[in-house]
Amino acid sequence: MRENNPDSDLKGTTLRVYKLLLREGKALRVTEIQRTLSLSSASVAQYHLDKLLNMGLIQEEQSGFIVVRVVIENVIRIRRRLIPIQAAYVAFFTFTLSSMVVILAMSEPVVVNSLDFIALSVNIVALAVSLIEMRRTLAKTI
Repeated sequence: MRENNPDSDLKGTTLRVYKLLLREGKALRVTEIQRTLSLSSASVAQYHLDKLLNMGLIQEEQSGFIVVRVVIENVIRIRRRLIPIQAAYVAFFTFTLSSMVVILAMSEPVVVNSLDFIALSVNIVALAVSLIEMRRTLAKTI
């Protein structure tokens, strides 16, 4: 079996077929792939499956085709959903930022000293970076 560089060949419809197989997490037949992705014919689906087979990313079993090598990074699969790992960072920084704002708002009188300002600024930057990275990961996986 010849293994190509997945980054150069994994695009367009081939990438859509790969993502479908990865998302489903179970073996799919050619006709199921064709219908789900609204491909013009089963031979088009087979063509893209053959490309994935040659890259070593999937294998054919009796019940259909399954993913054997994951090349999309920074995602976890929970049931049929692909979730970026950065979502955990976004949730953490959103929680800590919200907590800081609530604690500052509850203090009498409301005073933001330099240490509070630095903590809020660092948290806002960390949240922004996490959101940007999560968006980049989502763009690759969706």
